[in-house]
Amino acid sequence: MAQQLIKVPPTKNTLLKLKKQAKFLEEGHDLLERKRELLTRLVYERIGDYRRLRAEAERALSEAFRCLSLTHLRMGSRGIHQASLGAEPALKVDILPRRALGVEYPSVSAERLPLKPVGLLGTDASFDTTRDHLADAAVVLAQLGEVEIALHRLMEEQRKAQKRVNALKYNIIPLYRRTIHFIASALEEEERNTLFQVKLLRARDVG
Repeated sequence: MAQQLIKVPPTKNTLLKLKKQAKFLEEGHDLLERKRELLTRLVYERIGDYRRLRAEAERALSEAFRCLSLTHLRMGSRGIHQASLGAEPALKVDILPRRALGVEYPSVSAERLPLKPVGLLGTDASFDTTRDHLADAAVVLAQLGEVEIALHRLMEEQRKAQKRVNALKYNIIPLYRRTIHFIASALEEEERNTLFQVKLLRARDVG
């Protein structure tokens, strides 16, 4: 099966134009390759953060739900609901856009606020302990959420970069190189034929 070529006239101007375009594509490939490597490095860093925060979140949630179960036994669903109505927020969360290598994801900042005791009649002391543990877990979950979204978007961008690198390396650049080689060979052949014709004409003149 014949290899595919770009459909262009085999002229010197075309050859020069294709060489410039091929050089531009090769430079683009090198830049994309560097971007892909940096994205891969960021992905691996984020995977480490994700695993650490995931384990931390599981521990924090396990402790928070253990405390919540105890509070539920002592106060009941209705008592917890009534006490929660008077409770002030225990967390301050700020979400801002952030960019890394052209990838945008939310930067989440979660800060613990001082807990004020509810102090309602019939409120068990475990209620405030549960609030404390749930607020700690929420801080970790906010950090985990940022890392998880960033990781997903970085991996998506890394896949796109890999796809473009492969397309340039295995399809587009080889197509240009084949076409350049074909046109250069055609022009050389044409030049040889022209020289041969010139020699024949000179030989006739001399004869």
